[in-house]
Amino acid sequence: MESNQESNRGSPAVLFIGAAAMVVVLGLLYWASRYAPAPAKAPEQPLPMGTAEQAYASQIEFLEPQVASASNFLNQEVILVFGAVKNNGPRAIRQIEITLEFHDVFRQVVLRDTRRLFGSRAIPLESYHRKDFQLTYESLPAQWNQAYPVIRITGLALE
Repeated sequence: MESNQESNRGSPAVLFIGAAAMVVVLGLLYWASRYAPAPAKAPEQPLPMGTAEQAYASQIEFLEPQVASASNFLNQEVILVFGAVKNNGPRAIRQIEITLEFHDVFRQVVLRDTRRLFGSRAIPLESYHRKDFQLTYESLPAQWNQAYPVIRITGLALE
């Protein structure tokens, strides 16, 4: 009978040790998931700009160019570059990659920035349709002449 009592006394200790080990393991898993570096985002590959894309680029027109400044939700001034892009050709456009060149008063480039107008999951720009776009800049060089940037098409994904 004494051996039964001794084994019953050991049970709470075993349970306590098991629970403590489980808490430690869960704590380590939480810590590892919380402080592990985020997976590196693969850099976007440039869109193609071969002879077919270069020929089609002449069918694309930028309309209603405007530059404005506004305050964001943190009350910081941002620069908005917006307008519309029109597809005057017979093919749908999945994505357009553009390079914007901001100039100074001497017409020298003070900033060159490449952006995509449509995301990879956006509805394609059908032929003979237009789509508005807006690009946001938190800061631009002080030498910028405040004029609308020069836009060059540097990549196209056609359907």
